[in-house]
Amino acid sequence: MPSDCISFQNSGYFTPLVVDYLDQKPELQQLYHRFPAVENFEKQIEEKQSQFTSSTRKILVSALEKQYASINSSASTQRNISSLLDSNTFTITTGHQLNLFTGPLYFLYKIISTINLTKELKAKYPHQNFVPVYWMATEDHDFEEINYFTFRGKKIRWNTASSGPVGRLSTEGIDAVFEVFKKEVGVGQNAEYIKKLFEDTYLKHQNLADATRYLANELFGSYGLVILDGDDAALKQVFAPYVKEELLHQKSYQEVQRTIAQMKLYNIQVNPREINLFYIEDNLRERIVFEKDIYKINNTSLQFSKEEILDLLEKNPEKFSPNVILRPLYQEVILPNLCYIGGGGELAYWLELKAFFDAVAVPFPILLLRNSVLLYTDKQASKADKLGLTWQQLFQKQSELITAKTKEISEFPIDLSIQKEHLSNQFHYLHVLANQTDKSFSGAVKAQEAKQIKGLEHLEKRLLKAQKRKYADALNRIVSLQNELFPNQGLQERSANFSEFYIEFGATLIEKLMDRLRPLDHEFTIVEL
Repeated sequence: MPSDCISFQNSGYFTPLVVDYLDQKPELQQLYHRFPAVENFEKQIEEKQSQFTSSTRKILVSALEKQYASINSSASTQRNISSLLDSNTFTITTGHQLNLFTGPLYFLYKIISTINLTKELKAKYPHQNFVPVYWMATEDHDFEEINYFTFRGKKIRWNTASSGPVGRLSTEGIDAVFEVFKKEVGVGQNAEYIKKLFEDTYLKHQNLADATRYLANELFGSYGLVILDGDDAALKQVFAPYVKEELLHQKSYQEVQRTIAQMKLYNIQVNPREINLFYIEDNLRERIVFEKDIYKINNTSLQFSKEEILDLLEKNPEKFSPNVILRPLYQEVILPNLCYIGGGGELAYWLELKAFFDAVAVPFPILLLRNSVLLYTDKQASKADKLGLTWQQLFQKQSELITAKTKEISEFPIDLSIQKEHLSNQFHYLHVLANQTDKSFSGAVKAQEAKQIKGLEHLEKRLLKAQKRKYADALNRIVSLQNELFPNQGLQERSANFSEFYIEFGATLIEKLMDRLRPLDHEFTIVEL
């Protein structure tokens, strides 16, 4: 079974908003700046270069050097960090939560998409430098979303208390998770590597941010990946003017609400609050609310006057944390960034922000849907060949696939459309006749036609059900294979952890992904391991 690609639009796994964005529907063009095509980066480079200052570059590099002080970074990563001082250097950024042991597979795909795009851009624009950046979501507090990963169908979970920014969360107690995990991993050279990687990541670092930085660096440092923690006082100082604007004028709420009103055809990913900021400390992350001329910290007794909160911002900008509406702006203010790479849900909320970026005069980045991948083995390909399955069929919903295959392998047609058509033709004469008499007869004809059509549909369903029983063995093999490739009838990349593939295939896993993923192709990539 040959490796293949399926367009995102035809995969069946993306929302109408994302599909319409990829199709560049005219009604969405006001929601983004430039579409992700390689030729569109020229203008993006010019725009960002004219706006991004050398002083911000110096602060960024200084912050990164401090964050990397205890990391054994590669020469390529060190070069990339240093190059950020150059006005000809730009970033391509992806972001991700601090999921335990990377969480689902798409963590890898985000970062590889980012690295590979920098390579493509360097080939197209050799006089510029492009640095891949992984933005760690250290200020999130949704611990229940990140405290587990799935290994061979089993959830490996870290149970501990968490109330503040997850990046500051102590790794104490995670040794119990390691004891559970290493029993599941098995033996062999690759298994030993995975166990050591987990142990070095979480048992030798004191907080989740340091642990995640180490893990991402171990996996991708050799490719020049730069890992950034936005929970940084110096970087927050650069962003402070925008925080002040948010506190005083709530422009983000006004602009995003206007955009949402224009997106009536789509489900809205996030709704803005009047103030899109949190107040954070080590064990606290709560919304800032404005009531009766007082700034209050939700669920606490803390409150500030206008003068007090602006004084706090000036002296301690690190206590202010952007929420999902403001985080993209923070990123674009402190990075010489050209493009953000994310999943469908991320792009959906970025598409709400263009008018807000315009209002605060910050260039809006190009938005690129990350690569999506289906990994398969030669054995699985052989099964698919024997069952006469194509990749397009395997991407179908399971009920649709089983119905389609039943009809395909049945020795006679199950579809009774011809009989329904004959019936409609027969009733056509009666309708003509009925139109020449009273309405009651016409109604009786319509009722009889509907009854007989319904009868044929019932027979069709019973026939299909009978054929499914007859070919149960073949259909069960199809279901089994699809369940291997699409766990719980969902995308493999959203559930399985990289470690189960690494144990079987070793470093080949990342090498093949690096070789195969083309971020600007907008295709679901199918990769044989």
